[in-house]
Amino acid sequence: MHMKTLLLLLVLALATIFALVCVLLTRGRAPSTCQHQPPEQEDTDDGQSLVFADLTPEEMVQVVRYLQGNLGVRLVDASRAKPSDNCIASVDLQVPAKAEVLRFLDGGGARPPREALAVLYFGNQPDPNITEYVVGPLPMPAYHRDVTVQKYGGKVPYHRRPTLAVEYKQIAGLLKSQVFPTAPSFMRQVMEYDGASLAALTAAPRGFQSGDRITWFVLFQNVSGFFVHPVGLEVLVDHSSLDISQWAVSRVFYNGQYYRDMVQLESAYVQGRISVQKVRKAPRDGDFSSMKPRAPSAALFPLQYEPQGPRYSVRNNHVLFQAWSFAFGMSVNTGLRLFDVRHKGERVAYEISVQEALSVYGSNCPGGMSTRYMDGSFGIGRYTSPLVRGVDCPYLATYLDAHYLAHSQVSRISKSALCIFEQNLGSPLRRHYSNLQSLYYGGLVNSALVVRSIATVGNYDYVWDFIFYQNGAIEGKVQATGYASSSFLHGDGLRYGNRVWEHTLGTIHTHSINYKVDLDVGGNTWKLDPACRAAKPLQ
Repeated sequence: MHMKTLLLLLVLALATIFALVCVLLTRGRAPSTCQHQPPEQEDTDDGQSLVFADLTPEEMVQVVRYLQGNLGVRLVDASRAKPSDNCIASVDLQVPAKAEVLRFLDGGGARPPREALAVLYFGNQPDPNITEYVVGPLPMPAYHRDVTVQKYGGKVPYHRRPTLAVEYKQIAGLLKSQVFPTAPSFMRQVMEYDGASLAALTAAPRGFQSGDRITWFVLFQNVSGFFVHPVGLEVLVDHSSLDISQWAVSRVFYNGQYYRDMVQLESAYVQGRISVQKVRKAPRDGDFSSMKPRAPSAALFPLQYEPQGPRYSVRNNHVLFQAWSFAFGMSVNTGLRLFDVRHKGERVAYEISVQEALSVYGSNCPGGMSTRYMDGSFGIGRYTSPLVRGVDCPYLATYLDAHYLAHSQVSRISKSALCIFEQNLGSPLRRHYSNLQSLYYGGLVNSALVVRSIATVGNYDYVWDFIFYQNGAIEGKVQATGYASSSFLHGDGLRYGNRVWEHTLGTIHTHSINYKVDLDVGGNTWKLDPACRAAKPLQ
């Protein structure tokens, strides 16, 4: 074939490929010759869903500014606060009372005032405590009220406060500068510690009786996927004092044995009185724990395609999909939540939201055996991670950012924190092929709308989905991925899990996921019958 002909065919092929890629990667929301599928119902929300909308960065700024100027105490930025300081731990939307919202949505009542809920740590007081204030009205606050006693039945003691990110940094500094140097031979020869080669993972809760604030920290090789590279060393840190200089290690565990402190461990090592299990040093990429693909993909994965654009609409925090409509938001503590869920215009649920993710562990190491994580205390919404297009969600999904204020007095943005997409479920909703008496075929494509966020809390990545089906069903779904939590494998460790690597025990554990489901089917006077644990309407 003539060379010019070959070149012409090559150019045409490249142009075709480029055009196909543009079609696949472009939503085509702008007016085009292809009309989008019209929704089955008109969006009549008219901004009402904004009553549930997350705080904007500007509103967060105003709340912080108001608190700084109206509490009569000095507030230190939580990102650098000491336990003995006063600081703002978090600011989130104060969702209005349901009765007020329903009067506004259904009865033509006034829009409820927009308010924020601020959690403050008061360490610089004669009686240190945690206090929660409702601040409003937004966007220009003029009042605050203490709701702590109303919510918790009394003052909240200071030792119960969730740990700030800066407190973990302060504990890490204590270990590096004061604790590890007391065992120089052990740390250098056994741990091969160079000042940065170890990573610590916190256990929880912080003690076993009221008033405790002591935490086990498990040490790992500081490599990619460090969660499965334990080195056998765990330290119990007493950080109950408001004076950081008074913090100390009150117990040490190494390879099945307990020691009073690192000094005693060093002495036992120098005298040859401990059993040393030296862990093979892992490369920086973690070797077996690396997330890098082991082999290139043999072929490109299939892509979802919307020939006429999306069949759903998103306006502010309101979503419309066929017969469904709902508002959405992201709580800094509990994560993804939905409000005013309606089907064919009728409210079926006032709120459906994630509330807590609890995991209980077992191990023959103290860090693992004492761990009962409640991820809401770390912040499921705060740790919502950016979604990767084409992997975490389809390429053509709608991606939305989220703003939060926690552990700092400055708000932060989580890019592409939520995605919304319709997916073909791969099997018909219903179908029949008739070959008796008469010949015909009838079938319906089965698709669903998915609202998704993914929270990375420590080693776990929780994939949170709310799924809306054409048949009127709603599904709340969670998938756990990421890394296993592990302990150092020693003694009878295999009673508590499975061997993951040479010295790595994948520990036995149980996940419990809690949701709030406020049903309004047939009205809003539903209760939970304690006899059968089923929802039933009040007569």
